[in-house]
Amino acid sequence: MPATPAPRKCARRSALAIRAAIGQSLAIVMQVALTLVAADLEALQAALPDALEAAAMAGLTVADTNILGDGAADLLFENADPAALRAHIARGLERRAVDFCVQPAAGRRKRLLVADMDSTIIGCECLDELADFAGLKAPIAAITERAMAGEIPFEAALIERVGRLAGLPLDTLERTFRERVRLNPGAGALVRTMRAHGARCVLVSGGFDFFTDRVAALAGFDAHRANRLLDDGARLTGAVATPILGREAKLAALGEEAAALGLAASETVAIGDGANDLAMIEAAGLGVAYRAKPLVAARADARIDHADLTALLYFQGYGADAFCR
Repeated sequence: MPATPAPRKCARRSALAIRAAIGQSLAIVMQVALTLVAADLEALQAALPDALEAAAMAGLTVADTNILGDGAADLLFENADPAALRAHIARGLERRAVDFCVQPAAGRRKRLLVADMDSTIIGCECLDELADFAGLKAPIAAITERAMAGEIPFEAALIERVGRLAGLPLDTLERTFRERVRLNPGAGALVRTMRAHGARCVLVSGGFDFFTDRVAALAGFDAHRANRLLDDGARLTGAVATPILGREAKLAALGEEAAALGLAASETVAIGDGANDLAMIEAAGLGVAYRAKPLVAARADARIDHADLTALLYFQGYGADAFCR
């Protein structure tokens, strides 16, 4: 007769294998981060009950919390559906002056930032400000607004607006930069902090390289891309160099910069406000709309409508103590 211990050993090995498999499955828990960013602690505290109620409506309870700074906090959930949670939070916080981002907690610190310039990194539209010196701000700004809202093609709108500036003295560009261009709050801290932690930061604009060159240096970007105004040595000719850097070129810039670094799309973040930013915002691992047109805001992963640009650092899990001011 065969000995009986062998089946017991097999049974013990099977039980151990089952326990190990169960342990491994229990260990694989995806944490989803809900990051809330408000102007101050009081605004954050006012929004928290609504956020918790919205999460409860999604069938979730908070697994952990992390205070990131004054007015900023992470709420962590286990095995949540990010899209479903995002939809519940959006409804719950629609009347609160708080920005939020929902995403998997793992891998949210990005290694490439691609940012729009006008009305994102800086607080104006440079072309509109140039037009102001020519007495044409109102009609040109109206075209800009329609182009940024996606109502008219960007390239055609750019050609038309630049054409109206023919004859403008070149020194108007320097005057526009000196008198009108200012970094938006948090822009410098955003770029410096990401670079200090190993990320590459690139400014990509449908505007002009005269301004991106100076803004990139001011904010600390690694590189910049933009269109080029043509001149005769003294005045603008009313033409722009081709090919025009528009929506598809911004998307290509994101892809080329990521490929050069060997990065997956999930390791990138893009931020902008207009329709010509939408393709890169949708392609990035984290696409963020900053004070954006409705078309862009509706399709971005997250929006910054209330806080400054350091909200994008909080979205990536940086605490305020890690900021490079």
